[in-house]
Amino acid sequence: MSGISFSVNAQEPEADEAIKPALLVIDVQKAFIGMMDQSDIDTPVEYINAYIGAFKQLGYPVIYVYHVDSRYSALGSEGYQFIDKIPVEKNEIIVNKTYGNAFNKTDLDKILKESGTNTLFLCGLSASGCVFATLVGGHDLDYKTYILKKAVMSQDKEVTKMIEEITEAINSTAMNLILNSLN
Repeated sequence: MSGISFSVNAQEPEADEAIKPALLVIDVQKAFIGMMDQSDIDTPVEYINAYIGAFKQLGYPVIYVYHVDSRYSALGSEGYQFIDKIPVEKNEIIVNKTYGNAFNKTDLDKILKESGTNTLFLCGLSASGCVFATLVGGHDLDYKTYILKKAVMSQDKEVTKMIEEITEAINSTAMNLILNSLN
């Protein structure tokens, strides 16, 4: 016998435990994408756009997180802008950050609480940097927080794969089941 056991909570979840999701699209900016090989960008961008479309279609918040850095992505500069393949409309929710963790010294937590969000799905870049830091930051603030498999990227494919594995990133089939079960 292995000694491994799992406890199962047979109680019905309380009403306030229902999933209230938001999608965070992190740092897919021209300054940072330019540091990557194009072959490592195409698939994640397709997945990111599909997730954005699904969340918007179902009426769930999509929040675009921008990293502001005077060297690469100064506020309003060309490098600050999201890549053209991920269009950001003027009326979108935008959070500007200066740290890896999108919660650190931003209004992100306030925005999420005001919308009733308790569950976060993360995509963008860098898998091992800002996406991972925001995952940890979300957990620290008691959000259910998940990375979306194939919708994250970094300068090293193997690092991205490792982050997806250690965080147990969820795939598009699981995300589809979750979103469709909420309606």
